[in-house]
Order: sequence, then C-alpha cells, then structure tokens
Amino acid sequence: MQKTIRLTAAAVLLLLLPALATAADFDGGKLSPLWGVPFAGILLSIALMPLLAPSFWHHHYGKISAAWALAFLLPFAATYGATLAGVQLVHALVAEYIPFIILLTALFTVAGGIHIRGNLRGAPGLNTAILAIGAVLASFMGTTGASMLLIRPLIRANDNRVHRVHVIVFFIFIVSNAGGSLTPLGDPPLFLGFLKGVSFFWTVQNILPETLFILAVLLALFYFIDRHYYRKEGVLPVDPTPDTPGIRFDGAANFWLLGGIVALVLMSGFWKSPVVFDVFGTEVGLPGLLRDVGLALIAVVSYKLTAPKVHADNQFEWGPMAEVAKLFAGIFLTIIPVIAMLKAGTQGPFGAIVSAVTRADGQPDPAMYFWATGVLSSFLDNAPTYLVFFNTAGGDPAALMTTYASTLAAISAGAVFMGANTYIGNAPNLMVKAIAESRGVRMPSFFGYMAWSMAILVPLFVICTFIFFR
Repeated sequence: MQKTIRLTAAAVLLLLLPALATAADFDGGKLSPLWGVPFAGILLSIALMPLLAPSFWHHHYGKISAAWALAFLLPFAATYGATLAGVQLVHALVAEYIPFIILLTALFTVAGGIHIRGNLRGAPGLNTAILAIGAVLASFMGTTGASMLLIRPLIRANDNRVHRVHVIVFFIFIVSNAGGSLTPLGDPPLFLGFLKGVSFFWTVQNILPETLFILAVLLALFYFIDRHYYRKEGVLPVDPTPDTPGIRFDGAANFWLLGGIVALVLMSGFWKSPVVFDVFGTEVGLPGLLRDVGLALIAVVSYKLTAPKVHADNQFEWGPMAEVAKLFAGIFLTIIPVIAMLKAGTQGPFGAIVSAVTRADGQPDPAMYFWATGVLSSFLDNAPTYLVFFNTAGGDPAALMTTYASTLAAISAGAVFMGANTYIGNAPNLMVKAIAESRGVRMPSFFGYMAWSMAILVPLFVICTFIFFR
C-alpha cells in the first residue's frame, strides 16, 4: 500500500512539473465548499482515529494523510488543470511546509540532546518554579522542546507524592501550551504566522499582557492546589529516586545550538535581501533559504554530537517527529482550497464563517476570533486552525499587525492558549501524557482531562475575553 501511494505521488509530480513554471490565478470564490472535505477529513482523522482505532491509526497514519492529500490534489488537477495544481502544490511545500518541518525538527533534535540529571524534592514551591521556568523556555525552544526537557525531571521530583495528576495537568496547561505564546519559536501556529509575514517580536509586543495574566493565574492556582495536596497527603515512606544535592545537564552543548536556532530565525526576519530564487513559480528569499539550511545543519550537528547515552536516557526516538511530518504534509496540501475560499470573504463559499466573526459594521470581532480559533484549536491541531482564521481575517500581515492588531492578537492567543483544552489540541499534550503514564502516573481519560480544562481554563478564558478582547 505504501509503495502504491509513493508511486501515485511520484506520477502526479511528473505530470505537474512541466507546468509549474507558469503561475496561475486562483479565485476561491468560485470553488464549491466540497473542496474542503479532504481538509475536514484529515483533521477529523487526527482527532478521532487515535481514540476510536488506535492500533490502526498508529500503523497507517501516514497512508491516511497521503490518501486525503491525493483526494484533493488529483481531482483538483483534473478539474482545474495541472498548471494551477502544480503551482499550489509547490507553493505549499516550499513556502510553508518545508520551513515549518525543518524548524520543528531542529528544536526536537536539540531538546532531545539535553538530559537533566538529578532529583529534587517535589514540594509546591519547587514544582511551581519548574512550571514557571518551563513557561519561559517554551517561547524560546518551543512547547515541544520545553515539555520534553522538563517533564521527566518533574515526574522524578514528585515520584514520592501520592497525588501527581494535577502536576502533569498543569504542566500541559502552562509549559505545553500557554508558555509558547510569545515568539514564533514557541508554538507552530505562531511560526506559520511568521512565515506569512508577521514580525518576530509582534506577538511579545501584542499579547504579553494576556500571556502574563493567564500564566500568573495558572501558576497561583497550581501552587495552592499543590500545597493543599502536599499538606493533606504527605509523602510515600520510600522515595523511588532519593533526593540529590543538585542537578546537572548532560548534553549541555545543545544549549549553544539552541542559541543558533534563535539567531537563524531572527536573521531571516530582519535581513531583507534582494536575492530571490524562483522555484517553479514560488519565490524563495535568500534569508529564508539560509535559515532553513542552517537549521537543518544544526539538527545534524546536534544528533551527531550528542552522546548515545543522553539520547537513551531521554528515550529519544524519531517516531513523534515522523508522525508530525507525515500528518502536516497532508494538512498543508488539503488546506489550500480552504484558505482560498476564506480569502473570498463574505461572498465566498465560507461567507457564513466570515460573517460570524464580523461585526455589523463590517469590522472583525476580536472576541469571536478568540473563541472561534480557540474552540477549533481544542479539537483540531492549532497550527492549521490558526492559518484558517488568519486568512479569514484577510491574510494580509501588514494590515493584521497594524489596523487589525487586536484581531491577530485574538487569533494568536486563541490558537496557543486553547490548545490546552484537550489532549489533541497540541502535539506536546499527548507526548506528555504518554511519558507520564509510562512512569506510572494514572492520567485522566480524554473526557476526564476535559473536566480539568473546563473547570479551570474555560472560566479563565472568559475573564480574559472581557479584559482583553472586547
């Protein structure tokens, strides 16, 4: 089956390549809403199949992603021509997907090369400090990188506690989601915005108050809840991993490589070069090209320099990254017609969606954008959800960063914050859950976790709406 898909994809590329040098106009207003079915299909597959058919999904998610991508690409090429299909295919891969995956791979590899050794006492003060540190790190090494770096030492610190579930749940709230809201490095949706033209420091300048409010309330709530359990339960008579006088880092050289990642992303945002390469109709600037090559080299250097024992201690493997790469290949292709239809505005096939987030005077409603983006990010992946509403709001980064800054802030905050509402809202959520369960923590079920988020996060988001997005 996999060989068949590869051959089919190769045949499609061979058919398209001769036509790719010619650009083609793409009027989404003339498309049928049915072209959005493959996009909805792949997102529903990601959301439901791990719950309904986990074994089948685990073995065939790459084939399912490819099938949905071909379900869009082949009919589109047959209906509108190979030229238009080819231009859109190359643009999605070269301008968005490849830079996106290269950054995630670099962050994943570098974070996987750092192992925190040692064990401290999981008292409320220490636990709160670890969550706060993780929140800061998340915006610079990604929510995935910060989560993978800190979840194991946090579990070790609390392995003599009777109640530990709340520690992991708040870790997902804070480190795996809200903490990554201040830079494009923090969470995939923001990096996609950066690729679309949103400046690197725009998010920290425009949603810092919202982020500090969410994090301050969550950290305070966690401290008092953890203190309650700590005083009530005491500790187990025997600590599975006794306390050590301090901690140390194995693979600490990767911190320098992490600095290189930050420098490369900043360089690509600030350096404006007139050198542009045309890749079958898609323009690729020299800064972006050098950034991607540099990030790929950093990933290779990190993997080669990191001692095998560090990777073994971190249980480092490529499986999670391979899953992300395969699924997002399908997402970035199937979202092409959805974005085009949304760009058509109220007169397009998705005019009802655009109208729902637009006020009577024709201006975008930040509160509606916050909740619409957030609710979908809770059950779908937050990266494509961000793209959908970024384009619903017009898709012009210059206008969104200035005239409609409150709208872009609402979209950004909704995508990042509300990815914490369910296990499937953001990739690190499931990774953290799996690691915790492998260490003996009995994590809540899908709906059990939602009970936590509904009780804690949703009221917090309502308050946030009245304060920041009215």
